[in-house]
Amino acid sequence: MKLFKSLRWMFRKKTVVSDGGKCGLKMKQLQLMVIVCTVMLYIVYRTTNYQHKQTEMETRTHPFGTVKELLLNSRGLDGLPRGIIHATSDLELRPLWSTSSSRSKANDYSNRNLLAVPVGIEQKDNVDATVRKFLPANFTIILFHYDGNVDGWWDLEWSNEAIHIVAQNQTKWWFAKRFLHPDVVSIYDYIFLWDEDLGVEHFNPRRYLKIVKTEGLEISQPALDPNSTEIHHRITIRARSKRFHRRVYDLRGSVKCSDASEGPPCTGFVEGMAPVFSRSAWHCTWHLIQNDLVHGWGMDMKLGYCAQGDRTKKVGIIDSEYIVHKGIQSLGGGTSTRKASNSEELTKKHAAPGDKRTEIRRQSTWELQVFKQRWNRAVEEDKNWVDPFKTEPRRRRRKHKGQ
Repeated sequence: MKLFKSLRWMFRKKTVVSDGGKCGLKMKQLQLMVIVCTVMLYIVYRTTNYQHKQTEMETRTHPFGTVKELLLNSRGLDGLPRGIIHATSDLELRPLWSTSSSRSKANDYSNRNLLAVPVGIEQKDNVDATVRKFLPANFTIILFHYDGNVDGWWDLEWSNEAIHIVAQNQTKWWFAKRFLHPDVVSIYDYIFLWDEDLGVEHFNPRRYLKIVKTEGLEISQPALDPNSTEIHHRITIRARSKRFHRRVYDLRGSVKCSDASEGPPCTGFVEGMAPVFSRSAWHCTWHLIQNDLVHGWGMDMKLGYCAQGDRTKKVGIIDSEYIVHKGIQSLGGGTSTRKASNSEELTKKHAAPGDKRTEIRRQSTWELQVFKQRWNRAVEEDKNWVDPFKTEPRRRRRKHKGQ
């Protein structure tokens, strides 16, 4: 009996020792797994961090698309090494030769902005006054000559510093769609796409942009002097007691503007004669411009979708720096050698012979209807698109009470 108990005790002791050995082995394996997992997590972290930094660098260099995206979207670039691809351009004039000191400054584009204006020789004096306001504020100037007359501008001292593009009887939006592609204007912080008939006596570009940056406005315009010849929307009229405003209150007329108003023309709105876009806003706006609808009617009501956020906050009118809209209708005054399109032929049938302004207005009205139809069709067909400004009425009221 004693022998049996002794053997059982020895067996238990051996089992405990054996289990202890297995436990120790498992502990060592667990420690090894922890070390391996830690090393793997570190490697993943370093790789992710590196990729993030690379993405940031590519975003700064190519704000409207990375080189990787460019390569994926264009198989025609497969024959080029990645480092040689230069996906963007600019509108800066380059000398035929340069000194070593000037070469070091060639790519200094800090705080650079762009002023683009469609011009005719009849508005030469007014355009001259406008350009003289902008040049000291580090602006690049591009003139779109819609009347074909470029020679008449060379006597202005700044003319050689400007870019001149000529196309007979074309509109501002036609020029912008073809010559202001986001990849071409990517170095400019702000793009001013202005008409030629604006008085700038009370306007300073530097002060204007200071307000725009401080208030975080992606799309803006200077307010219009109440004495301007043409004012189409009350929100654009200058408020004398304010630096800027984002909405208007007006219960007169067919459109009532109150606290409950969430969209154009009561808030989130600028007009087409003097819009100013941030780089990101212009990237969106350029894609909104319809290639064949050259008058741009209807776009002003949709620009808020390009405001990079809440249009009631990101779109505004600057009151302290204001302009005068003279309302001079000069486009179409020249002789066009371009063959008319089918749509233009239709509008001519409804216009008085020789009345070009009437034809232009009828064409603009027709384009407005086409633009509305395209927008509605696009919204209907894109099942994944959600209107960012379509909210519940109760939520809108609560939002305004909190402001």
